[in-house]
Amino acid sequence: MKVLVTGAAGFLGSHTAERLLLAGMEVTGLDNFSDYYDVAQKRSNAEAVISRGAEIVKMDLRNAEEYQKLDRDFDFIIHFAAQPGISGSSTFEDYYTNNVLATRNLINFALENPDLKHFFFISTSSIYGLEATHPETAVPNPASDYASTKLEGERLILEQSHSGKISTSVLRLFSVYGPRERPEKLYAQLISCGINNQPFKIFEGSEMHLRSFTYVRDIVEGIYRALVRHKTLNGEIMNLGASEEYSTLEGIKLVEELLGREIRLEVIPRRAGDQNRTAANIEKARKLLDYNPSTSLREGLIKQIEWYKQFEDLKIMEFENQLL
Repeated sequence: MKVLVTGAAGFLGSHTAERLLLAGMEVTGLDNFSDYYDVAQKRSNAEAVISRGAEIVKMDLRNAEEYQKLDRDFDFIIHFAAQPGISGSSTFEDYYTNNVLATRNLINFALENPDLKHFFFISTSSIYGLEATHPETAVPNPASDYASTKLEGERLILEQSHSGKISTSVLRLFSVYGPRERPEKLYAQLISCGINNQPFKIFEGSEMHLRSFTYVRDIVEGIYRALVRHKTLNGEIMNLGASEEYSTLEGIKLVEELLGREIRLEVIPRRAGDQNRTAANIEKARKLLDYNPSTSLREGLIKQIEWYKQFEDLKIMEFENQLL
């Protein structure tokens, strides 16, 4: 099986590419290596995937001409690439071009692959709105440009199933964390601040937000199961995530415990569009995929802390080598 993975140098894309390679599949990864966050981390992710046998192609999905460099014989497409999260530095144009226009271009490319079996669009719990506790049948209520443009991406993808052009599915992910997490995300920041004795900037009121924190391995397993069972998933939307909820404050306390030190908190003004609560309703995924995420928050954070320390040591070594 030949799989195209977009955003393959990112957090989720790199882990998924490795899982597919482990299963004996041929993987081509795409990434534009944008500077939204540390490109060195993306390069490290890409090197890990390449070392397992994948090809990584640098390209911008927004540029239709760049698709000419790709083959037209993929069995599956898994589309992670996006302008992520809620960021004051990202404009609506950033969200629209990366999450809508790029998806439209990728669909056009998919239509040129005659033997394509399935197109998976990786979406987000953010489309449900400030309270993401619903089954997939709930009416979306996005509260940010990020969520709105991801929802538009969903619609573009599902249109292909409804018209009978391509078999597609949408997978909505809930609060994923773990090794390679983006630096601006909660646990990546907490771990960095704790180890480096820096204050953690917390949005006012967010300490009481509730989240279905889901370890990356459990998310990747759900995606892999969906690929294996793709024949029964045409036109389906599914939530993937852990059903347990933790407050942000509980997460902070657990990181402090695991690091053996207190993290100083610096309260900053509230951020518009932040979800108050996510609780993954995964009954559909349990039924269709036999999906059962099993990694505890403690277990997952231990692994993320170990990875962070190793990655920081690697960066120090590379810096020292440059000085020689």
